[in-house]
Amino acid sequence: MTGTCARTAGEWRGADLGTRTVSYDERDAILYALAVGAAPDELDLVFEERLRVLPTFALTLAQWAPDALGSQGAFDVRTAVHGSQRLQSLAPLPRAGRLELAARVGEVWDKGSAAVFEVVVESDAFVATWSLFAPGCGGFGGERGPSSPKRPEAQPGLRAEVRTAQNQAALYRLLGDRHHMHIDPAAAQAAGQPRPFLHGLCTLAATTLELARSVGAHPAELAELDGRFSAPVFPGDRLGVTAWPDGRTASFEVADGERPVISGGRIRFG
Repeated sequence: MTGTCARTAGEWRGADLGTRTVSYDERDAILYALAVGAAPDELDLVFEERLRVLPTFALTLAQWAPDALGSQGAFDVRTAVHGSQRLQSLAPLPRAGRLELAARVGEVWDKGSAAVFEVVVESDAFVATWSLFAPGCGGFGGERGPSSPKRPEAQPGLRAEVRTAQNQAALYRLLGDRHHMHIDPAAAQAAGQPRPFLHGLCTLAATTLELARSVGAHPAELAELDGRFSAPVFPGDRLGVTAWPDGRTASFEVADGERPVISGGRIRFG
């Protein structure tokens, strides 16, 4: 192991990260929908009397879990990055309420110079899995893990655009992920970026909205979602979405011009 981890990365496999009861109300769910790109005329996303909560809102409720692993010293939080995200929706999120969440470390993959930690959060409503790429924590003799999904060989059946807003990162961070690199230019530069950048989960959720519109599904019907983060997105960027739909399921990619930002995407609506 090259040595920026508190202990051998593989020893974290199966570690219990604790449980937490989270609560929210209609205002939180509406703020989330607006932050990820819901339009003001999509009343069942932004009006409390018709509200259907976006399943990806669950990821803001569970953000404490990957943060907890970093705070326990599993990896250097200054250099670790969010590699990919999975979400399985088990039941619709209520308009307001309380959820019991349980978090643990699933697999820990050995990529040689780095490790990938999978943080799993489970509840009655969803299962969410963060993959965190941690430089300097590999070389512990573990399995390398699965490779990235291959791009479909067929011609894409769908192209769409996601327009991010200049204030989107500033708005999204109010939902819980207040890492300074998303708002403070100095912190962004310290992280190797020219300016504050958008949260990967915000980009992913914004993409699900556009894909739902494109395939004729309601975004609240999201059943499964998976995507790998390839590069940062900056507020105001216009992103191209390429998809290979098959009914209510699709593989997809997201790019900023020629630069991929989400690869290996997979989505299914129930």
